Amino acid sequence: MIDLKNSIIVVEGASDIQFLSTFVNSNFVITNGSSVPRETLEYLLKASETKNIIILTDPDYPGEKIRKTINDYVPNCLNAYVRKEYSIKKNKVGVAESTKEEVLNALSKIKVKDFNQKQGTLTEMDLFNLGLTGRDSSKELRKDVSYHFSLGYNNSKSLLKKLNEFNITYKELEDYINGRK
Repeated sequence: MIDLKNSIIVVEGASDIQFLSTFVNSNFVITNGSSVPRETLEYLLKASETKNIIILTDPDYPGEKIRKTINDYVPNCLNAYVRKEYSIKKNKVGVAESTKEEVLNALSKIKVKDFNQKQGTLTEMDLFNLGLTGRDSSKELRKDVSYHFSLGYNNSKSLLKKLNEFNITYKELEDYINGRK
């Protein structure tokens, strides 16, 4: 488990901090929208020298845009994903609308990318053979696999990229898919 006390959790707004601070002991940084200020990126880059940077954004398009912006600018960020279906209240989607259990689950499943390790070699054909593409049920299976391996929401292209980044093997995927039936 990641040491949250020696981490900075990046969220989108003050309501996220208000919710999270009731049960998570960590430092927080707010992006204040999908256009992350250069000063915030510079701060996170500098802070990443001594602290874990955990990105915990809303499970929607703006949240993914923020996540991508920060990951592109700050190397070695950790990514925690709450599931959309557990993060909706009063027609709003977000971390603040999530449950304590969902957030703690997301934080416990953080994937750490080892940049010194060679990336995996899964192919588009592997995803097809496993039923992750090309079938009516592929979208649901991708969603399930993405959640199990804590990779956030993915289309087939982004799933392939993340599976290879984290060296998840064909055998691991096959075992999980066969075990869930």
